[in-house]
Amino acid sequence: MTTQARQSLPKQAGIIRMLSDRTINRIAAGEVVERPASAVKELVENSIDAGASQIDVVMREGGRALIQVTDDGCGMDADELTLAVERHATSKLSDEDLVNIASLGFRGEALASIGSVARLSVVSRAKGAEDAWEVRVEGGTKYDVEPAAHTAGTRIEVRDLFYATPARLKFMKTARTEYGQAGDVMKRLAMAHPDIAFTLSDGDRTTFRASPVGNLAGDARLERLGAILGREFRDNAIEIDAEREGLKLTGFAGLPTYSRGNAQQQYLFVNGRPVKDRLLVGAVRGAYQDYLARDRHPVLALFLEVPADFVDVNVHPAKAEVRFKEAGLVRGLIVSALRHGLSMAGHRASTTVAGAALGAMRPEGAGAALPWGRTHERPTLPAGFAETVNQIYGPAGQRPQGFGEHAQMGFDPGGDISAPSARAEEVPQGPYGQQSPYGAPPVKEEHFPLGTARGQLHATYIISQTSDGIIIVDQHAAHERLVYERMKKQIAETGVARQALLLPEVVELEDAPCERLLKRIEELGELGLIIEPFGDGAVVVREVPAMLGKLDVKGLVRDLADELTELDEALSLKERLEHVSGTMACHGSVRAGRRLTADEMNALLREMEATPHSGQCNHGRPTYVELKLADIEKLFGRR
Repeated sequence: MTTQARQSLPKQAGIIRMLSDRTINRIAAGEVVERPASAVKELVENSIDAGASQIDVVMREGGRALIQVTDDGCGMDADELTLAVERHATSKLSDEDLVNIASLGFRGEALASIGSVARLSVVSRAKGAEDAWEVRVEGGTKYDVEPAAHTAGTRIEVRDLFYATPARLKFMKTARTEYGQAGDVMKRLAMAHPDIAFTLSDGDRTTFRASPVGNLAGDARLERLGAILGREFRDNAIEIDAEREGLKLTGFAGLPTYSRGNAQQQYLFVNGRPVKDRLLVGAVRGAYQDYLARDRHPVLALFLEVPADFVDVNVHPAKAEVRFKEAGLVRGLIVSALRHGLSMAGHRASTTVAGAALGAMRPEGAGAALPWGRTHERPTLPAGFAETVNQIYGPAGQRPQGFGEHAQMGFDPGGDISAPSARAEEVPQGPYGQQSPYGAPPVKEEHFPLGTARGQLHATYIISQTSDGIIIVDQHAAHERLVYERMKKQIAETGVARQALLLPEVVELEDAPCERLLKRIEELGELGLIIEPFGDGAVVVREVPAMLGKLDVKGLVRDLADELTELDEALSLKERLEHVSGTMACHGSVRAGRRLTADEMNALLREMEATPHSGQCNHGRPTYVELKLADIEKLFGRR
């Protein structure tokens, strides 16, 4: 610093002095109480630590006018109440051990910090005591403890938040936004503690209510999560339960086809503490990267239990972040547990896919009526219709067999729906089902989860019949996932089998993409693709993965060059191989527009049933839609 610059500094700059307790408390409040939701979090966590079974929160004007937290916990006597509002006073560190933290709050700053910037009132009555007591703190000024009237437990009221620091009010959002932030806090705490009842009210109505459930695991945990995240999550979640070297991970994770455009519905907990930790978020992304596009995010709630000395919860003033002794162990547990859970889901796809399809088929407009009167009424036929039919086809008893409402509609396996066929009894039996225009022993479709192929639409979609509905399969998306899973299995077990090209294929590329491909020669070789440099801006392909069959070699190589351009250099070899495998699987799969035989369609369905993750393609989109017969009947007014 120049002499001139030093002379321009205020004279007070070089003086060191002690800050007042009021200023210290307000600085602490800035760290602990960033907004009304922060105050709610601190106060509700105190109630949980106090052993409460019922916690009720009321907020007015988004918490600016009033935050009231009432619980039925252990309560406090007069002496404890006096200390509770002092800085660094806590009941949660009996031996002042900052390593083995077993509670949600331990700093002892929450009440003192809130009291320094608001009007704070704490009324409490210890269990078994006859008297209740109240203490008040306003803008850092503490008043004497006084007798009060209250049942067992504690009620804390925070009024005029930030009135002592008006500048902070400028940074508050609208009352609705602040209330919504507090609602998110309540949801997270309710997920972590399903044995406790929670309510949140704006003073006029209760907007959030979570009733207690039996225990902390299994179906009871899912019941609480379903009540908070919605029925769709409950119907499309898979259970996670894994343990490794003293660490235990439980919870529920959504299927890849039940995903969102952001990560806001990813809830992570460590020893019952809601956290937003980069390590955990990264582990979740790593586990799902094989099943979701990069702009999609899974919905999940995971609960990690670790020894107290394995995690440092003292690295963030608001306790939102944690630090692990062995971060790699935690990440490995999360990734492996999620991938195992997704593998156990088999070919399952989310129920929301069918719901969206049915919604698209329903008549537009709320309460839209059917084209004809009541549910089961038939339309009135034009005058003379019956006579015309009788003249052409003869009376009902003399018409050709197969004509009428019981005639069977047959499918051409390589084309569109055909005209009415002969009588059902005369139709040959199919290889995997009931009456089907193919010759083989009959097998009831209910024996197969994905049913029996009944035909192909627009040479792109397989129509399958199950015991209680129909299934529509995207043949390209489904086969792409099957090829990808086969390729991954071969890589892990024996390496990908290769097939030499009769005539090596020369592919011309721009210099940069060509250079990227040549840098990955060894990795591509592991995937069964053998390439070599062929002058400037060109490569020659000599062998391809045998499982891909006949393919567009030039198109594959160009797509791989583009894929490698987008891949982050920081990705591990395994992660890069998975991305490249997905591109190769896409080229080796059955294309939309290809006509399939009945045997090919049924073989595809059977392989889907036996292959993990076949319910979604490599980008997280569904490979099939299942429509239940009951829902279809509703569309036609039969229910």
